[in-house]
Amino acid sequence: MKSTALSLALAAGLALLAAGSLAIVEPVHAAPQGPTAPANAPFKVTEIKRFEAPWAMTFLPDGRLLVTEMAGTLRLFDPASGKLGTVGGVPKVAHGGQGGLSDVVLHPDFARNQLVYISYSEAGEGGTAGAAVARAKLVPDQAGGGQLEDLRVIWRQEPKVSGQGHFGQRIAFDRDGKLWISSSERQKFDPAQDMKTNLGKMIRLNDDGSVPADNPFVDQGGVAAQVWTLGHRNILGVAFDGEGRLWAHEMGPRGGDELNLIERGANYGYPIVSNGDHYDGKPIPDHDTRPEFHAPAVSWNPVISPAGFVIYSGDRYPGWKGSGLIGGLSSRSLVRIAFDGTSAREAERFELGRRIREVEQGPDGTVWLLEDGTRDAQGWLLRLDPKN
Repeated sequence: MKSTALSLALAAGLALLAAGSLAIVEPVHAAPQGPTAPANAPFKVTEIKRFEAPWAMTFLPDGRLLVTEMAGTLRLFDPASGKLGTVGGVPKVAHGGQGGLSDVVLHPDFARNQLVYISYSEAGEGGTAGAAVARAKLVPDQAGGGQLEDLRVIWRQEPKVSGQGHFGQRIAFDRDGKLWISSSERQKFDPAQDMKTNLGKMIRLNDDGSVPADNPFVDQGGVAAQVWTLGHRNILGVAFDGEGRLWAHEMGPRGGDELNLIERGANYGYPIVSNGDHYDGKPIPDHDTRPEFHAPAVSWNPVISPAGFVIYSGDRYPGWKGSGLIGGLSSRSLVRIAFDGTSAREAERFELGRRIREVEQGPDGTVWLLEDGTRDAQGWLLRLDPKN
């Protein structure tokens, strides 16, 4: 009976969708779907809320969450009450492929200035696109949403190019208030080594988008002045450890995902070297053949397809303090990284059966995940509750 009813409901829904009259309804509450957590995990998985192709999230001081949806919607969600609102004022995004509304972070002095930073894919002329970062003041409203006011674009990828892949556009602040942006190479390979572009680079700026005077290539002027490191492919996770060191993971080619310690002025070698090969089977020399390029601290083959990254500072999960937590897309997992100074290794992998796009630490030390909604139409916000 359940199978027949489901088939009839699905048929009716498809008919309404074809007629353009079916609205997407958010479930009020749903039981967990599929696998929860493996036996070795110190947590259980709880599904909290479903979003449309979510990409990133960040917590406000009051415990509410800003969540980006790739098509261009910024959500404000209260986990305590379940109230969901929309934040207006988001610029038009170039949505398609890997492009759209992406990262969201708060200014370090958000409590005073209410500034929010967003990254997104911006359309150019002739079908081109590129990453952009904007900042604006977040003004909440009584309905549970709000508005971005006085929005200003403070950084853009140069040049805009064709295609819908490898934007990168992860953003983070360091302890000195400097803004870091991952600018991926847009599947164009060579720009990662070309200092006349800011593609395939790690960018370091002041909080207003201006260039710090102590950047390593500032004397070259132009976009080179923005650059801290070069030779990157597709950086989709950045995080600072307790000593202020910046770590970043990037999706490599076939068999070449990497976790790197980001060091001033270093060249990470792509596309000249990689521990993986091109998708068409063309080999790339390994890192150990060219020691002048900075080798990864960890590399993965088979790949994990890393996305989202936090270095955990709480106490809710035994043995996790100081660990890196990386979401896995193709690996459908949460990967824990153990650090020893400037060295790193994979310590544990928790098979979740879900494509994990984002990892975030809540104000009380709880870990939250966003399930990727671009492939499997899932898009759940997940909370990892300690088992004990």
